[in-house]
Amino acid sequence: MSEELPLHINIQEPRWDQSTFQGRAKHFFMVTDPRNLLLSGKMLEDARRVVENYRSGTVSPGLTEDQLWRAKYIYDSAFHPDTGEKMFLIGRMSAQVPMNMTITGCMLTFYRTTPAVLFWQWVNQSFNALVNYTNRSGDAPIAVGQLGTAYVSATTGAVVTALGLKSLTKHLPSIIGRYVPFAAVAAANCINIPLMRQRELKFGIPITDEDGNRLGESRAAAQQAIAQVVVSRIGMAAPAMAIPPVIMNALEKRAFLKRYPWLNAPLQVGLVGFCLVFATPLCCALFPQKSSMRVSRLEPEVQALIREKNPNMEIVYFNKGL
Repeated sequence: MSEELPLHINIQEPRWDQSTFQGRAKHFFMVTDPRNLLLSGKMLEDARRVVENYRSGTVSPGLTEDQLWRAKYIYDSAFHPDTGEKMFLIGRMSAQVPMNMTITGCMLTFYRTTPAVLFWQWVNQSFNALVNYTNRSGDAPIAVGQLGTAYVSATTGAVVTALGLKSLTKHLPSIIGRYVPFAAVAAANCINIPLMRQRELKFGIPITDEDGNRLGESRAAAQQAIAQVVVSRIGMAAPAMAIPPVIMNALEKRAFLKRYPWLNAPLQVGLVGFCLVFATPLCCALFPQKSSMRVSRLEPEVQALIREKNPNMEIVYFNKGL
């Protein structure tokens, strides 16, 4: 008869050491695995039940450690870490590769006409807005008005950047024009993410001690969290939007693509998908999900609140979001 699984396994944290890039990369390869999107509602609820039961001290009969970790990663892929709510399907990190390979591939393929630029930048920013909202940090609700402002501002910024650069590169080599979508995406990320998470910048995000006990909210922590997410998102897009244009520019000069021009879009999407399979988890892993900050860098009033209860505390922790 097998022994019952012990209760000392810490499933509040990822399975691998998050203080190393390798450990974070392994974690995010699991979280961003597109196959998680194919799991049924029943499988997600079963995983949630296993995780919540284990956290409350109840071990499901016959549960092994590998099954527990598998349930934890299924749970993490579908439920928000702060609110516990089931996330929108296409807003989950496991949807990043299939959604972005389609949208980015089309942005890189259909960049020559103004209507195409307008349409695909709008599609991309609509998707980004949903992802940013779904993966926000904290458990406070966001007003519909704030969501609308962020969405319109980011979409406008992306379109203006794309059209402006398109006109500037009109007389330059075609390879330069292929990088206009990347510049627009980078600019839009710098607008979209802070605006979609503006409530955090205004009121702060929850900060905790090492054991997860809530200490208060901090705007300084929110600024650091959002800056890290912006860098990760731009890094995530860079290989997928920088490498395929070079390859496609060379292929389009060959007789093969001239004979079969309809292969342009599928090839572009496939190349982008290949890049994103690796770039998405590796760029998510650039910074720890459970980010940290010295107490001395927090706002004076937050420092005073922490020092009053925990005079020896030097480091606080927070979920940076994705």
